[in-house]
Amino acid sequence: MTPTITAFESSPDRGQGLARDMRVRWALEEVGQPYNVRLVSFAAMKQPAHLALQPFGQIPTYEDGDLALFETGSILLHIAEHHTGLLPDDANGRARAITWMFAAVGTVEPPILELQTLKFGEGDKPWFAQRLPLVNDRIRDRLKQLAARLGHADWLDGAFTVGDLMMVHVLLRVRPSGLLAEFPTLAAYTARAEARPAYQRAFAAQLAVATGKSPVS
Repeated sequence: MTPTITAFESSPDRGQGLARDMRVRWALEEVGQPYNVRLVSFAAMKQPAHLALQPFGQIPTYEDGDLALFETGSILLHIAEHHTGLLPDDANGRARAITWMFAAVGTVEPPILELQTLKFGEGDKPWFAQRLPLVNDRIRDRLKQLAARLGHADWLDGAFTVGDLMMVHVLLRVRPSGLLAEFPTLAAYTARAEARPAYQRAFAAQLAVATGKSPVS
């Protein structure tokens, strides 16, 4: 069967690849799995039909037959485990790739999300100017640690894996702040990932929703 994912009908990022359905689109493109997309409005995300799939009223969701999943980590792991190309063949390599997925969403992403909340939800608060440098420094600490681990390697643990996919998308969410550019090896790391044909196809498909134009094959 062809899986169906949900995505924003009108994305806050206007199709710039930052919405989390991008992670799922990219993974499906990497493994060569066709998929359908059901666009949902912000109002529809709070309705019972969507909440039955995603109890927190977010996107994306993933449906394949009688299986319904939410949370991008869970969806990406399911895709990687059922298709070749995103997990190494050896058990230890698979475990390390999954560990990098957890590191991306559990260690690197939280301060990035804090920055986004601060800028877009608290920009008019009296504490904004005082908190901003503190949050930025927390992000810098994580990026410094990640850059040290990556070194001059192309990917985090040998060949490209689902761990890199998740980590790169997390890093792309901080790029508009200018912090990523402070770490040239990480900027190059994300650029390598963006150059992958599967990423390009996923980005074009997401952008097409925002622009109303069909992606170029």
